[in-house]
Amino acid sequence: MAGRESEVVTTNNAEAEKDGPLDSVANAFVGKLLDFGVDGIGPLQSSSEALARVRKEHGGNSDKVIDEIVSEHIKKAAVGGFLTGVGGIFTMPVAIPVNVLEFYTLATRMVAAIAEERGYDVTDKAARAAVLLSLVGADADELMRKAGVSTAAGLTGSGRLARLATSRLPKAAAMMVNKAVGFRLLTTVGGKALGRVIRFVPVAGGVIGAGLDGYLMKRIADHARQEFTPRTAAGTQPG
Repeated sequence: MAGRESEVVTTNNAEAEKDGPLDSVANAFVGKLLDFGVDGIGPLQSSSEALARVRKEHGGNSDKVIDEIVSEHIKKAAVGGFLTGVGGIFTMPVAIPVNVLEFYTLATRMVAAIAEERGYDVTDKAARAAVLLSLVGADADELMRKAGVSTAAGLTGSGRLARLATSRLPKAAAMMVNKAVGFRLLTTVGGKALGRVIRFVPVAGGVIGAGLDGYLMKRIADHARQEFTPRTAAGTQPG
């Protein structure tokens, strides 16, 4: 059953207690994404602040607000991708790790802003887990299973992240989901970025990096729009 009546449970407490070096890194990475992308630190706007700024320009037109949020973050991702690759092999060892954190900070803020505009509470642990899961696209189902989040609660198919965002997600389950997302981003997505040899070519690597990061940001945005449907339309508005 969807909404606040849904219960999601952990099924493997022993796994939740394991925490090796890579797990610690994954937890730290996800913590940074939430700190920088959702809550905002120092000059970095929170997702709520970014949303409020755009709302001032577009009033109550939700579609235009989301379009502007997405457009803004695609442009910023493209700039980051260009700066990562423009120096070629000479700056690659430093630029790639910085770009991975920057890219996913932007993506986290963008998705959180979309979710909030659609009526979700991004201060809630379940909504935050759903925001993070949106970053891994089709891998979300697999990571929820590995994290021990029950699919029996209806957390499958289109809109599953919206249902997760409004569920009573236990703290241990949220921690497992977040760690799984961090591990996947660092080992799979980060690894693919490092493997893109074209980025070793100065200037040309910057152009490719800009196009690639802009494209990937748009894919995440499209996925977030699909998953975080307006709460009233999704049937998740509390009655």
